[in-house]
Amino acid sequence: MDPAAAPVVLRDYALLADGERGIIIGPHGDLVWMCFPRWHDRALFSALIGGGGSYAVTPIERHVWGGYYEPGSLIWRSRWVTNRATIECREALALPSAPNRAVILRRIVACQGTARVRCTLRTRADFGTAAPRAVRREGDTWVVDHGHVRLRWGGAGKARMVRGERDTLQLDLVVPNGSHHDLVMSVEAGDTAEGLPDAGAAWSATEAAWKSRIPPLSQSLAPRDAQHACAVMLGLTSAAGGMVAAATTSLPERARQSTSYDYRFAWIRDQCYAGHAALAAGVDELADSAVAFVSERLLADGPNLKPAYTVDGGPVPDQRRLHLPGYPGGTDIVGNWVNGQFQLDACGETLLLLAGAAKRDRLDVEGWRALETAVSVIEARWQEPDAGIWELEPHHWTHSRLSCVAGLRAAAKVAPTSSGATAAWMALADAILARSGHTSVRDDGAWQRAEDDPRVDAALLIPTVRGAVALDDPRSRATLAVIEHELVEDGYVYRFRHDARPLGEAEGAFLLCGFMMALRKHVAGDPVGAVRWFERTRGACGPAGLFCEEYDVRERQLRGNLPQAFVHALLLESAITLAT
Repeated sequence: MDPAAAPVVLRDYALLADGERGIIIGPHGDLVWMCFPRWHDRALFSALIGGGGSYAVTPIERHVWGGYYEPGSLIWRSRWVTNRATIECREALALPSAPNRAVILRRIVACQGTARVRCTLRTRADFGTAAPRAVRREGDTWVVDHGHVRLRWGGAGKARMVRGERDTLQLDLVVPNGSHHDLVMSVEAGDTAEGLPDAGAAWSATEAAWKSRIPPLSQSLAPRDAQHACAVMLGLTSAAGGMVAAATTSLPERARQSTSYDYRFAWIRDQCYAGHAALAAGVDELADSAVAFVSERLLADGPNLKPAYTVDGGPVPDQRRLHLPGYPGGTDIVGNWVNGQFQLDACGETLLLLAGAAKRDRLDVEGWRALETAVSVIEARWQEPDAGIWELEPHHWTHSRLSCVAGLRAAAKVAPTSSGATAAWMALADAILARSGHTSVRDDGAWQRAEDDPRVDAALLIPTVRGAVALDDPRSRATLAVIEHELVEDGYVYRFRHDARPLGEAEGAFLLCGFMMALRKHVAGDPVGAVRWFERTRGACGPAGLFCEEYDVRERQLRGNLPQAFVHALLLESAITLAT
């Protein structure tokens, strides 16, 4: 049976990525998800949500699985122990990447004993709906032609087509003890015609690229995880600047409860979180990409700024169904209705990012123009209802307004004194804060979610960290106390209380909020509490160290799309900040 036909829990998947697209790989060496040519395009391998296409390298003998990333990279090593051998498959999407061509590297290594593996390539393009037009062998290379996409599979000359299945190739390999066998696959747009790269040269280039991109971060609280967070975010970031929120679509937050979404797009807020963390860590490539992408979108769209775009700055397509089975408990959605929303907090986060870049002398003329544009958008629209950080029905969300206060104050501090902007921007911040203080404070002194919603929200942890409200402000202290009392259970933070149900029955713990709590404790002068929250939250991942949006505390399982970029961003920021 095809290993990809049996989905596993999300914690057991790993990610390969080259910035333009990503691959989800399972514990049986099964590549079950890959969209091409870009993140938001149609899937070539879609077994993850029932589409059928996959590419597996699996031990023939019974085995147990493990795996790990090579430090500071997204080079993954699947590792299996059988009764007679120890086998690794070193895997990566080759670097440097190109928008219309991907190269998948797989090196099967017989670490101890003779490795016996079965390699299965089943191509079903367009989310599993399109069989190949032609499959042919050219020497040691198989060519699978889908018209708009062509695959070349090198090192697989002895593969055979499975009887009765025109879309499936199978290769049984025997690799002697201490040796290895390379498989190289190129995936090309229909009009691209390049030969397969040499495996050794491709591996060397990929290793060198990763080594040059990520600093040691040895002074952070958790260097290995901080480097890994950098690698994940860089892997999710296109050369065009956009970073996808996650590599996947439709992985459920709660089984059969219509909480499946497509996150293969670049959210402005996520870009800002990533850029803010990258500035703190000194990862210039990631910081500059975030600044450039956000600036370009602001300058292009101004007051009509969308919450999200494709990684190359295009519009997010409307949501639709694919008529696939979906991941168990999930659906088969592509596209997202976010393009119909206004999210005010994204403007505040943009100012925080651009001001942070200016402080480090990494903001060019276009960036300054974007900063001024963000201020004008806030000035024009801060009194409008918005969808907020959690993308809910429009309200006057307190977090959105306080994010703008923090952003305006940060921008005022870096504005040229000759511009006269400092006083005006501080005055606008004061006006927004005064309005919020008048309409959005509970009887117990804590900030409430919205003018018409007296509940507390964990997102309200972060504006104090960012400087919207003073640490000794009674509202700051009261909000922290209420969140700890009402939204914390078993050492994890939940977003808000939906209803009378226990927190964990309504949704999973929100890992972003756990790292927000760590940062909030840090600025409050509680280093022990900050580290405790950091350690508790960063443990909510699988063997590959990838985080989803939510964590089911009772079942110790990841929930939602994988990997969630903004969780990795806050992990990185926390690891750097808590070490200072």
